[in-house]
Amino acid sequence: MDGCFCWARSQVSQSEGSPRVLGRRKPGAAPCKSRCHVCGPGEWGRAPALAAASRARGAGWRPRGAEVGPGCGAAMAALLRALLLGAVLRCAAAALIPAADVKVEVLQKPFICHRRTKWGDMMLVHYEGYLERDGSMFHSTHKHNNGQPMWFTLGIREAIKGWDKGLKDMCVGEKRKLTIPPALAYGKEGKGKIPPESTLIFNIDLLEIRNGPRSHESFQEMDLNDDWKLSKQEVKIYLKKEFERHGAVVNDTQHDALVEDIFDKEDEDSDGFISAREFTYKHDEL
Repeated sequence: MDGCFCWARSQVSQSEGSPRVLGRRKPGAAPCKSRCHVCGPGEWGRAPALAAASRARGAGWRPRGAEVGPGCGAAMAALLRALLLGAVLRCAAAALIPAADVKVEVLQKPFICHRRTKWGDMMLVHYEGYLERDGSMFHSTHKHNNGQPMWFTLGIREAIKGWDKGLKDMCVGEKRKLTIPPALAYGKEGKGKIPPESTLIFNIDLLEIRNGPRSHESFQEMDLNDDWKLSKQEVKIYLKKEFERHGAVVNDTQHDALVEDIFDKEDEDSDGFISAREFTYKHDEL
């Protein structure tokens, strides 16, 4: 069966190509079922060769910028509609899929709970970590930490995000199993023995809770604009209030020197701010 041709009126001189009526097919040619060839500059003189080639591959041809024949136009319009519909459906599906969260299972809980963990608390834990995909263990404080439990501060991203979300309101003596999706663990990069895009499982046993050297409440009090970092001005305002509360003389020059000293010691990355993570390292003046 002959291929289709999207004939169009030539935009060059009569000597280079005969006029053709827009949208017409060559008599006897099959209806257009595929896209048309677009003629580039200088291709008019090679029209017969292009026509022969188009028959071989079942596609029509037309000069660049010419209107597409009825059959080809319908096919292209249908393709565009399908692409648009696919994009809409993907967006709708993304909107309907909830963000991944931590799955928390309480394996053991004490009968009496005197205190529950909150952000800013220091937690002493034993834990074992496994890859969900094959159940292999990648770390254990019992085996890889000389059998010693580990301290960490909750809520300041000292550990992975999944721990901050999954270990709140926990009691001493409680054991939890956390199933953490990649977005709240090590994501696309992975880490060490943990491959990229890995869902992790942790069995965590809470042994002790202590007040952090800096509580979450103190940080919030100092962080006046709620951006999770302390500027020199915010630290200076806090120091003035503390000096006044204790009846000490307020001296701007001394306060400026004190603030500079604090930032020299605590601003580890020298970005001009004390982050929530850096805030956990105690400084006697604060």
